[in-house]
Amino acid sequence: MHRFVVISGCSSGGKSTLLAELALRGYNVVEEPGRRIVNEAVISQGAALPCVDMGAFLRRCVAISLADRVAAGSPDDWVFFDRSLIDAAAGLQHLTGESALAMLGQTHRYHHRVFLAPPWPEIYMTDSARRPDQVSALAEYSRLLKAYPSLGYAVSILPKVSVAERADFILNMLEQ
Repeated sequence: MHRFVVISGCSSGGKSTLLAELALRGYNVVEEPGRRIVNEAVISQGAALPCVDMGAFLRRCVAISLADRVAAGSPDDWVFFDRSLIDAAAGLQHLTGESALAMLGQTHRYHHRVFLAPPWPEIYMTDSARRPDQVSALAEYSRLLKAYPSLGYAVSILPKVSVAERADFILNMLEQ
């Protein structure tokens, strides 16, 4: 979808903070599926936690990502996604060997330009919904750097600047 913009990349790279800034500017944002799944699982004591059953977690991420796309409809303005179906499919393919990435990634498209938050150790931290170590976060980032271009997306690496400057960077890139 031409108006569906993905912001992805390294865990603790500042994505959620950036999405909050874009929301403050009046744009529609879609929260990361993984965070929602973890919050639901903790409340309901479900098993779809990455530390309990990574396969179930990633399949749930795929389902939620598909539902998020439907819920976003056909917007007239930008809709920013904190991670995407591509992230979940790449993770599932890496974990199981299933060819989820090509199948899902070609059928359910986003804006051709994807923004990736690079590793930023100075701001790296975990929380109740995010517990991966920095090594796992870097491995995931490396997979995403390959996955998006393999599906024909143009990747722009977000600069390590203030959140307002990052938001301006994205909006300026989208205007070009």
